[in-house]
Amino acid sequence: MTEFFKTQQNGRPHPTEVECGYQAIAGAGERYLQLSTYGSDGRQSEKKVSQTLQLDRERAATLLKIIKEVFPDLD
Repeated sequence: MTEFFKTQQNGRPHPTEVECGYQAIAGAGERYLQLSTYGSDGRQSEKKVSQTLQLDRERAATLLKIIKEVFPDLD
């Protein structure tokens, strides 16, 4: 992942929910947070990864800042 950027697209809540797994991964002298989403429960096939994001320390810090901007009451 290279960067986060704010969009102006019309957004709305998704009609289904998915699960998200996470793990810490080490590689190339760095540590990464990997987030993997899995298909919705209504999917007919077995549970499998739909998308994976890997955040290095800098991107994780940026995501934390974004979360605090969107949800300022979180500690």
